[in-house]
Formats: sequence, C-alpha cells, structure tokens
Amino acid sequence: MKAFAELYGELDATTSSNAKLAAMQRYFAQAAPEDAAWAVYFLSGGRPRQLVPVRVLRELAMAYSGLSEWLFEESYQAVGDLAETISLVLPEADHTSTDGLAMWIEDKLLPLRGESPEVLAERLPALWSQLDRASLMLCIKLITGSFRVGVSKLLVTRALASMAHLDSKRVAQRLVGYTDLSNRPNAASYLKLIAAESSDEHAQRGGQPYPFFLAHALSQPVEQFEALLGPASNWQIEWKWDGIRAQVVKRDGRLWIWSRGEELVTERFPELEALIHCLPDGTVIDGEIVVWKADQPHTEDAFDPQSAAAPAVQPFALLQQRIGRKTLSKKILSEVPVVLLAYDLLEWQGEDWRNQPQSRRRAQLEQLIAQSNHPVLLASPLLIGEDWHDLARQREASRQLGVEGMMLKARDAMYGVGRTKDVGVWWKWKVDPFSVDAVLIYAQRGHGRRASLYSDYTFAVWDGPPDASERTLVPFAKAYSGLTDEEMRKVDNIVRKTTVEKFGPVISVKPSLVFELGFEGIALSKRHKSGIAVRFPRMLRWRQDKTVEEADHLATLQDLLA
Repeated sequence: MKAFAELYGELDATTSSNAKLAAMQRYFAQAAPEDAAWAVYFLSGGRPRQLVPVRVLRELAMAYSGLSEWLFEESYQAVGDLAETISLVLPEADHTSTDGLAMWIEDKLLPLRGESPEVLAERLPALWSQLDRASLMLCIKLITGSFRVGVSKLLVTRALASMAHLDSKRVAQRLVGYTDLSNRPNAASYLKLIAAESSDEHAQRGGQPYPFFLAHALSQPVEQFEALLGPASNWQIEWKWDGIRAQVVKRDGRLWIWSRGEELVTERFPELEALIHCLPDGTVIDGEIVVWKADQPHTEDAFDPQSAAAPAVQPFALLQQRIGRKTLSKKILSEVPVVLLAYDLLEWQGEDWRNQPQSRRRAQLEQLIAQSNHPVLLASPLLIGEDWHDLARQREASRQLGVEGMMLKARDAMYGVGRTKDVGVWWKWKVDPFSVDAVLIYAQRGHGRRASLYSDYTFAVWDGPPDASERTLVPFAKAYSGLTDEEMRKVDNIVRKTTVEKFGPVISVKPSLVFELGFEGIALSKRHKSGIAVRFPRMLRWRQDKTVEEADHLATLQDLLA
C-alpha cells in the first residue's frame, strides 16, 4: 500500500506526462505482480463500488479524532476533499504497514462491504492505525470509490509497453475490459498484460472486444473543409447518433456486448442477445445502441430517403430510463426498445479486420447485415452530398432528426486505437450547442486544485418574461467548466462578497452574475423544479455585458424543447 501511495503522490504532484510515465515505469518495475495488477486497475479508471457509506466514515472520523461536527465540517470545507480531510484529522500512526496493495484490497478493504456500523466501528480504526498519512488518504479514497489521478489510460498503456518492450497497441488490446466490475485483477491477469506476444493470442481472446477508435472534434468553418479534408467524396459520412457506443462480439458460440466504457452490458440489452443466432462466430461489430420506435417517428416532417432511418431514433433521455434500472420489466422493454445501428466491422470470420480500409469494412458489414436480416441489427445510413456545403445544409436538420451532427470517416482509413491519427482519422462534426443566458445563484467549492475556490455553480432562469408583474429565479442546471483560471478567481472573489446564506458546503449568493450556458440536449423532467433537464451543461462565456434582469426565462428553454 505504501508504494502505491507514494506513486499516487508523485502522479498528483506533476502535470508532466514524461514525469508521470517515468514514475509508473519505476513502480511497475519493482511491484509484485498481484500489486501491479490492482495498480493498473485503478490507474486505468477501475472503480469498485463504495465499500463503506460516507456517513459512517465521517462519524467514525469525528469520534476517532475527537472533533465536533462543526469543526470537522469547517475542516472539510477548507480542504475540499473528504479523504484528505480524514487523513489530516486522525492521529498519525506510529508505523506503516508493509502489506502490499493486493493484500490491503482483497483481505482488508473488500470484506468491509455490507458490514454493520458496529463492525465497521471496530475494524476501520484498527486499519487506519496501520497507515501513514499518505497511505491513509489513499485508503479512504479506495474505500469511497473516489480514487482519481491525472493519468490517462493511454499513459498507463505506454508505461507497461515500455517496461515490457511491447507494441503499445498490443498492450492497449489486452487492457480492454480489464476494469470491468466482473473481473478481479490478479497476478495472472497482470502477467498476461506484459507477456511476450504469441501466435495463438488472437484465438484465445474469448469475448474480449477491441479498443475503441475515437473521433476528433471538427470546429473549423465549412469554407475551410476542402483545404483541410479534400473533397467530400473521399469521406464516408454518417449521422452522429446519441446513444451508447458498443461492440457486439460473437465468438465460440457466445455473444458479448461491451460499452465504450469497457463495461460488459450484455444483460442490459436482452433484445440484442438474439443476434447470437444470426451472427457467425468470429464477428465483432462496432455501432450505437439507440432507442428505436419504427412506428413512432421522431417528427412528422418529411425526410429524405437516404436518412429514412433517422425518424425512428428516440431521445437519449428514454435510453436513460433503462440504464438506471436494476431489473428490466416487460413494460420497460416494450416501451423503450433498442437496436444496434452498426457502422463498422472489426473482425470477420475470426480475422482482425481493423487494418482493412474503411470502405471495405463497410461493404462487408452491409453484406453481413443483409444476410442476418434481424430487426435489431441495422446499418447506420450513409449520407451523400454534392460537396461540403451541401452536407452542411443537411446537417442543419440534426436536431430535428434527434442526432448530434455528422461523423466523417476517411474511406481509406484503418481502425485505430483511441483518439489517434496514425492509421487514418475520424472527425465528429457536431451541431452547435443549445445556449441560454442564466444567473448564478448557488456556489460550492471545487475539488483538487480548486478546493479553495468556489468553482461549482448552480444557474437559474426567470419563471416569467421581463414584463411580468412578479417573477422569481428557478434553478435548472449546474456547471463547473468553461472558465479560465483567471475568470474563476474573479468569480470566486465576487461570490465571497455577495454570499447571502450557507447550506452546509453550498452557499447562496445575491444574483449579480450572468453566464451563457451551453448544453448538448434538453428534456422534460419531473425531478427538477424547472421541469427541465439539460445534458452536459458548461459555461460558454461570462456575460458581463448583461444585467440579471436580461437573463433568459423558462419559456426560452421550453421553446428549445420543441
């Protein structure tokens, strides 16, 4: 545990990718395989479920440290991180455990899940007393599932590949699915990650998918596309669907469905399990899981035949109704049916097809879909335009069709790993976000380097137009990204000077600041006071040119719903 805590400290203390890479290489070079297995899991984004309720942790920390609740809360507000706060207020241990990360996770921490508060009150202080301050903070982060550090999975891949003298793409392939909750890291799984390449490795992959190829954002004006990308005829154009990116894997008579987050989601989509009967072994398809109601068009307007599939796609909010449920009733399955809109073929007849050009993969995919002839497997329709300006005109219908814009894929591109350009490129040409001018009414301190700043904000719009006799501000969105560090410091200073009331970690402020908020989607919501929920809100700019009275009102949001 101590060695991993030291690695965490090194990674957290630098923004240099080279320094982080060197620190991980040193750790993996000397770590026991069983410890390295868990380190890879956590550094790659793996997060087991919360082991101990936060409420119990706070109560035990207050009892063990002798702090009153108000003083503990003040300390937490000053620090901004619960794990760090607890590690600072608890008595420092006289010695540090020499047990490795694997032993701590498997023998000491995982057994805590589900235990009663009485048992936890006995076990946790005994565990805390074995750890120095840095190890204790790490331990609590692992207990709460809040472990995060500024390391990308790509950087972990590079560290392992460099240490084992392997191609990083090979390591990336082996890492796919490593952080799925159904898998528990162990020495054997780690040794497989860094093992020498073998000729039969592909045949032994079981249900493992491929690393997902990701697109780059395209934000240049359409007038520059010809110079930047060449003629539109060199590109395969599709709609950018608003669903769940997934790979369907059929091997050895079994079927697996993996999300882009490398989570095994087969049981979440029983409709797609029917593909086991119509896909041949040795097939891997990349596509988008969407809610599909062929008899209920997204809109009543007429559509061009080449985009005839689009009207049946329903809003992502419907898909969320399924994602959040532990069990799927017959009612939800009938009301929210899904299909796979397939757009790539990664494996065919047991052979890795990622090095085939995009055009050939697409042609074989269409042939496969036609032969399968199953209603839950559809080809993502291709779009045709005379030139980029023609495609830009078609793109204007994106919101009407329930899509996010267009995907541009070079016809000769191979299928890469992650967001790279070494074997070809995909671009996502998204529509401009929705936007409204909203008023900042609540603020909360951030985390990490923003722990001392009020950087997380709640925004509101008016419940009536400017000429209404009486109107109030109604909260509808929270956002914390989009401002520069300098702007954040200025807003923090104003927030502190205009604080009205405090509600635990949240403060209300006198309405004085207006921001333009951007968001990707909007839907009705019974859970929010405004009756509206927005997706991925962020601050586009600080509207210092607008007064609070000039901010938008609910009718503006309701118009966007249409």
